[in-house]
Amino acid sequence: MTTTTAGTPEKAAATDQAATVEFRALRRAFGTSVALDGLDLTVRPGELLALLGPSGCGKTTALRMLAGFEQPDAGEVLVDGRDVTQVPAHRRDAGMVFQSYSLFPHLTALDNVAFGLRMRRVRTPERRSRAAELLELVGLGDKGDRFPHQLSGGQQQRVALARALALRPRVLLLDEPLSALDAKVRLTLREEIRRLQQELGITTLFVTHDQEEALSMADRVAVMRAGRLEQCAVPAELYGRPATAFVAEFVGTMSRIPGRLHGTSVEVLGQRLPSDGEVPATAEVDVLVRPEAVRVAADAQGGARVVATAFLGAATRLTVRLADGTDVKADLPTHEAAPLAAGAAVRVSLPDRPVLVAARTR
Repeated sequence: MTTTTAGTPEKAAATDQAATVEFRALRRAFGTSVALDGLDLTVRPGELLALLGPSGCGKTTALRMLAGFEQPDAGEVLVDGRDVTQVPAHRRDAGMVFQSYSLFPHLTALDNVAFGLRMRRVRTPERRSRAAELLELVGLGDKGDRFPHQLSGGQQQRVALARALALRPRVLLLDEPLSALDAKVRLTLREEIRRLQQELGITTLFVTHDQEEALSMADRVAVMRAGRLEQCAVPAELYGRPATAFVAEFVGTMSRIPGRLHGTSVEVLGQRLPSDGEVPATAEVDVLVRPEAVRVAADAQGGARVVATAFLGAATRLTVRLADGTDVKADLPTHEAAPLAAGAAVRVSLPDRPVLVAARTR
């Protein structure tokens, strides 16, 4: 694939005009359904920020408000400090890539990419040159004469991306652009999108419900729930130090182990560990732990048993049932997990470090 380099005029121009985007107290309701409930969020110049959350959490509504396709009931959308809440979509200087590609079936790939330039009455030689340049950038330099039905899903989405970039937008908006693709193509294309975004230095807002996609692509991830922002952080912090139980369980695998609060510490699995973050008002709580933080050792008197194993390559995931019937996931190096087949008696423990607690669910 032909690519631009960090020192090209394309890169310099995009980096220089990278925008700051702000959502201030955005509210939007559709009848009795509240899509956004006071969203406050800032996207920094040149960063890729992923909006992550379950269906109906408001992430696409926020994206459409930035694009100008939806109007808030209250609040503001700002780009570089300028209120664009009432600015029409075609004047927002934003490029958008949809889940469904939205290519014109009667136009070639080249003409699809050049369409926006044609609407702006850019001269034919210039717009065809720009469209060819963008197709080359996304690895489709030899596919300019193909129609959408002659392209694969991944190729169509690359054309859609090139079309969004053709007008040199200050903000790039991606609305679950990979969800309609198969796993292998999705993996390849997300790497390509991230590479292009970094090379061009364009401020990008990416909507997804796929946690792996968000964590692998984004500079920061904003987790939303019921129209509100739960946490916005870099992927490592979001995974390692989730601010709420919802974030902890939505991002990655998490087990709940019954425990009991004692002031600022919690008793769990016969250990006393410091609690992290906010704690519920009740003494009976659940301790939230990642599989890689769970220690498992063979012990005939351990009181727990392995009930299932799953080979993951270098690691093996054990499902261990505690004496009270709670199932806990534990990831061990495969060579350590080998003797611990289903039925093995084991002892379960946790590292001596702060743990996140939440109200008990059962």
